[in-house]
Amino acid sequence: MKERDLDDRLLDYAARIVRVVDALRRTVAGRRIGDQLLRSGTSVGANYQEAQGAESRDDFVHKVQISLKEVRESHYWLSLIIRAELLPAAQLEPLLTEASELRAILSKAVATAKSRTAGFTLLPFAFCLLPFALQLFSLGDPNL
Repeated sequence: MKERDLDDRLLDYAARIVRVVDALRRTVAGRRIGDQLLRSGTSVGANYQEAQGAESRDDFVHKVQISLKEVRESHYWLSLIIRAELLPAAQLEPLLTEASELRAILSKAVATAKSRTAGFTLLPFAFCLLPFALQLFSLGDPNL
């Protein structure tokens, strides 16, 4: 998936969340759940945008993990809306599916970035020690 495609999907997801919150009735439950859903559902893309400007790979991982946390939370609130029958399930199922797909994409992005982080931090150190290790394990011949 291209980065631009994910940016668009996250923006579309936020816009759809806004429309869902607007469709909720203005009951106590509708307002509370709507506030939580609006906060978490719209921050997924915002945090992902922050990750694009990360200052380091660790910073990138941290910010994408926040996006992942927010999409998980918004998935929960969407599921609660369905369970509490605040809106028809048929209306929310496509958005719930999108939340699940975004969760999988962001999980993979975190795992990939973490695996690359581990390799990059250890690799220079390993190459610095390589000549010494070769000398140590050679059979007494320092010219190897």
